Amino acid sequence: MSTRIAFLKGHGTENDFVIVPDPENAVDLTPATVAALCDRRAGIGGDGLLHVVRSAAHPEAQAMAARAEWFMDYRNGDGSVAEMCGNGVRVFARYLQRAGHVTEGDLAVATRGGVKTVHLAKNGDVTVGMGKAVLPEGDVTVSVGERSWPARNVNMGNPHAVAFVEDLAHAGDLQSPPPFSPASAYPDGVNVEFVTDRGPRHVALRVHERGSGETRSCGTGACAVAVATARRDGADPTVTGTPVTYTVDVPGGTLVITELPDGEIEMTGPAVIVAEGEIDADWLEAAAARA
Repeated sequence: MSTRIAFLKGHGTENDFVIVPDPENAVDLTPATVAALCDRRAGIGGDGLLHVVRSAAHPEAQAMAARAEWFMDYRNGDGSVAEMCGNGVRVFARYLQRAGHVTEGDLAVATRGGVKTVHLAKNGDVTVGMGKAVLPEGDVTVSVGERSWPARNVNMGNPHAVAFVEDLAHAGDLQSPPPFSPASAYPDGVNVEFVTDRGPRHVALRVHERGSGETRSCGTGACAVAVATARRDGADPTVTGTPVTYTVDVPGGTLVITELPDGEIEMTGPAVIVAEGEIDADWLEAAAARA
């Protein structure tokens, strides 16, 4: 480990991340190290960490290197590994642009959820091709206190349970994972979205992200919500042949989600880099050891 390690801080609709540029995959980011960096009181603070690595240098991404030069090695705030993070991809792309690795236009980013297409627009918005949703069969229920709701099981490369509620306050504090059943529906845990209507093709959500607690935004969650809402509304682009777009308000801003007739989903929203600096390696090693 070098004496100092570069980092940046960024967010997408206030879903915030520590960014660690490490093209050759030389920094040992153990779960304890990641948790220390993401700690909001004793570390830098973030919902998760974006480890920026060349695909060819990471064993999990080498097979994607021919299609995407860069791999988003995403970690949750508790240090656990996640398949995908939609807001994270936008911030990841913004970092690559800031660092001079890419320019405005299209690029590909490798993730554990596959290669994602990204478009950096001149107006500052970033659009991510999020792939297709998978809608597993079977009934799912989520609960908060004495209340329970049926939920739609939607997989966006990571698992989601989408519940429609009358009032977002019914979701409680969302720091602890809302109980769900059956347990077999999500053997590795689940992101839970609580959704209420705001208007025609306009909804709002609150979300518990597994490994992070309640976050200000969740990109894959917004996509899952748009898909679940479209199906509730009887709008399936793969059947009608017509794209459907939903505006999704999250606590940290607004995302626009479009599902195309071929099932592909696009997410558009802002991505901001707010700071950069250096991590003291002695502090990091000591913090990780205490975790």
